[in-house]
Formats: sequence, structure tokens, C-alpha cells
Amino acid sequence: MKIAVYGASGYQGKLVLAELAHRDIDMLLVGRNAARLREAATTVGTVDAGQRVADTDDHDRLVAAFRGCDAVINCAGPFTSSGSAVVRAAIAAGCHYVDTAGEQLYTKAVFDTFAGEAERAGVTVVPATNDGCVPGDLIAHLLAERLQPIEEIAVSHFIVGGGGFSRGSLRSAVETIDAIKAGGLSYDNGDWRTGVPARHATVALPDAPQPTDVVKCPLSEVVTIPRHIEVRHVESLVDAAVGAQLGVPLAPQLIDSLPEGPTEEDRRTQRFTYLIDAVSRDGQSARGIVRGHDTYGITAVIAVEAARRLVTDGAKPGVLAPAQAYDPTSFLTFLAPHGISWTITVSNTPTPQQ
Repeated sequence: MKIAVYGASGYQGKLVLAELAHRDIDMLLVGRNAARLREAATTVGTVDAGQRVADTDDHDRLVAAFRGCDAVINCAGPFTSSGSAVVRAAIAAGCHYVDTAGEQLYTKAVFDTFAGEAERAGVTVVPATNDGCVPGDLIAHLLAERLQPIEEIAVSHFIVGGGGFSRGSLRSAVETIDAIKAGGLSYDNGDWRTGVPARHATVALPDAPQPTDVVKCPLSEVVTIPRHIEVRHVESLVDAAVGAQLGVPLAPQLIDSLPEGPTEEDRRTQRFTYLIDAVSRDGQSARGIVRGHDTYGITAVIAVEAARRLVTDGAKPGVLAPAQAYDPTSFLTFLAPHGISWTITVSNTPTPQQ
């Protein structure tokens, strides 16, 4: 198995390289700048891995760079402007594809644009294999198995600590600022719509003394969940304070002056809680809770495992949501040794943790 990492010299890219090295998976570093690729390989300790230079505006060179690989992990954001070129090249090279994107409209564009192309090529594309979308999408599928038919699913993200965002995440936020300010898409009665008011102003966090104020935010789960669950409404929410922070664009010069990303200590002390709340059409409720730490580190673990499973286990060709490509319980169980815990409660009756 050989996995190409595009954007290998970036903050998230180096974490993916380290995870591939930890699992002794053969890798290829691909990016726009040869010097930065060499520096990344030295930093991570993968100097013996192959390196190829290719920009997203050179399709033929990008395809040639991916030739001979089994899968591509794309870590080069902002994905809204450059991600589609990498997807197209990966498909043309006959490679399975995953990425670490958190940009909701980009995720939807991958489904809308590449489904037929990937199916004809016999490869599988799974966008948004990150810390939030994969566990959230998989948990939603398990909720649907217990609670059908479903009226509504609300996905809420809460993150404490972590030292802030990486430069790449901040650049993605700037590029998608209009979607962030608008609250992103909601899935409503068979269609994705903008400008739909949030149904929730507060969310009750486990063990919290009082509900937390939330606002709509463009998370990719809104795009993936309706691909495999019959549901009338899906929306995504974040802590109102985080939403306000994301809604203030930073100047490119300021972003360039910031650290590349959180320190290892910041990542170690970070904590996240993701809630997946579902209500059936007869009023029964269910909640999935995902807890963990280190969003960037766990994204690397998830993206590598997502690519590995496509190569070794296979999945239906095309563009798939996580729960369409992977067995939900198996993937979530894999994440447990990496600090991810999850529970499901239906009508206040908890099921055993997996």
C-alpha cells in the first residue's frame, strides 16, 4: 500500500505523515514547494519517503504525481479554492481519495461534481474525514437504526482549549466567511437551503449546570447525514462564542504572522464534545455523544484509517458519506484507543458503550 499526502508540508499534513509513519504505511509527499516538502520530511523523520512537486493548476503533473499510489489524503486547504483539482487528479490517477476538509460547501460540491466520475473510474471518494464529520456521521447512522423515522437531527460541536486554530484553518475560515456568517446550509425536506433559522438557541451539554448558547455553523455533517438517513431536517451548531470568533475575518498578513498551529501541549490539553441529537416523527428522542481531545491529531488518525480501509477493505465506487463507506461500529471502536469515547441514549435509556 502506498498513500500520497497532498499538502504534506502543512500543519495538518505533517500530522498525517507522522501517523502514516507510526503505522508503517508507505507514503509519498506531494506539494507545491520542493524545499518545504524536504523540510517536512526531515521534521517528521520520513526523509526516505518519495517526494513529488505538483501544483493544483497543473492537472497532468498532479495526475502523474499520484500515479502508482493506492489512495490520496488531501490536507491542502483552503479546499474551496483548490480541493476539486486534487479530487479530479486522484480519480484520473485511479486513486481512492479522502481529505481533511471542514468546509461545508466544498464537501457538498464534491458530492455534486464527482459522483459519476469516481464511479466510472472504480474509485471511492470520501470528503471531510476529520475529527467531527466522521464520528458524527457514523453516530447518526447508529441513531437511525434505533429511531426511525427521524424528523430532525442537530449536530453540535463544543471545543475547550487547544491553543486556537492553525493558519490553514484560519485561511479556510476567511475563504468561506460568507457561508459562516449565513450559518451555512440546512437540510430541509429533501433539499439543502441557506437562510433557514436555527431551531435551537441553546443546547444542554452533559453535566453542564445550564444550557449553552449556540448558533448555526456550516459543518459537513449536514451534507453527509442525509445521504444515508431518511430525515426531514438536519442542522449544525457551535458554541455561540466560537461562532462569533469564526465570523470575524482576519487579514492574510495577520494570519501569516501567527504560529503554524497549536503546540503539542495545547493539543494534549484540548477537549471536545460533539452531540448528535435526533427526534423521531412520533416525538421519541435520542442523543449520541462523542468525546475526545486533540482535534488536529485525531483528524490525522481518522484520515489515515479512512484511506487505509478504502485500500484494504474496499467500498462502493463513487462519492460516499463516512457511514456509506465504513461500518460505523467498527470504525468507532477503532478510535477508542486514540482517546475517542461515545455513547448513545434513546429516550433517556442508555445503551452500553461500544
